[in-house]
Amino acid sequence: MWFMNCLIAFASIIQLCLIVLASAAGLYYLADIVEEHTVASGKLIKTLIFVSSMILIGFAIFEDLPMILIGACLLTNVMYVVVMGTFPLIELSSPKFLLSLGLLIVDHYLAFSFFLTTQHSFSEVLAFFTVCLWLVPIALFVSLSAGDYVLPTCLPRSDLDSDVVTNYFQHKDRRFKLLSFLKSVEEAILPRRTKKGF
Repeated sequence: MWFMNCLIAFASIIQLCLIVLASAAGLYYLADIVEEHTVASGKLIKTLIFVSSMILIGFAIFEDLPMILIGACLLTNVMYVVVMGTFPLIELSSPKFLLSLGLLIVDHYLAFSFFLTTQHSFSEVLAFFTVCLWLVPIALFVSLSAGDYVLPTCLPRSDLDSDVVTNYFQHKDRRFKLLSFLKSVEEAILPRRTKKGF
């Protein structure tokens, strides 16, 4: 029996590695698409926020979820709309972004405490978490690299101090760029061979 347990552990490690690799490849592909189609990505994320809000309102009307949970989730969606106001440029240290992250944590706490005290199937809980709590934050996470190729004149008015170009390049290095990060990981893991020209 010990041999089967070792095989199960080994297979689980392989499966976990494959899941992580597939997720990273999917994120890389999505980040590349978001960079190419920034306007369409912004519209899609706003549509996801609207659909999530309508589903939450449907939960308020047709299901017996606590109103504090639904209200907190709707407030989080309002904060996502505020964050989307400067869409290609999402500043991770801005108070509105940090507030939306705090509200996301509160949403998770309220949802976990509700679903732990009531009897629901795993698929119902997973459906609520996927559509109402995770879909929009994942879309925002993937779209972090969309601001990489924004022209310096598109900065918000509050960031325009003296020189637009200088200010842009000072703030550009501070932002987290998902696609740039994934490309550097790709180069570290799979270095490219240079062709010799004869």
